[in-house]
Amino acid sequence: MPKEKCTCGEGDCLCPVQGIIDVVSKKWAICIVNHLGRVPSLRYNEIKNQIGLISPKTLSDTLKILEKEGLIKRVVHPETPPRVEYSLTKKGSELKTALLPLLQWLQKQ
Repeated sequence: MPKEKCTCGEGDCLCPVQGIIDVVSKKWAICIVNHLGRVPSLRYNEIKNQIGLISPKTLSDTLKILEKEGLIKRVVHPETPPRVEYSLTKKGSELKTALLPLLQWLQKQ
């Protein structure tokens, strides 16, 4: 998330959170973070199966964005065929913790 200088002044400025809002507002980002926050790691197909309706391209694109933003870690194990696992980074775990009240509220609805 690029650190941009806030030019809107004091008060209710949202500039510091704009970058993370852009990331978590993606259709499946919160869902992926939530699923990865439940277990140590998941493979691509495990994520896809747990979410269900997500297309392979959307899942791949969203995983790349979350990795680029430092919210998830992608580990490729040197095996044949290669085994790729995804897990939350410390930053991703902090986001999951911050989202917990929202997720709990949604479950009540």
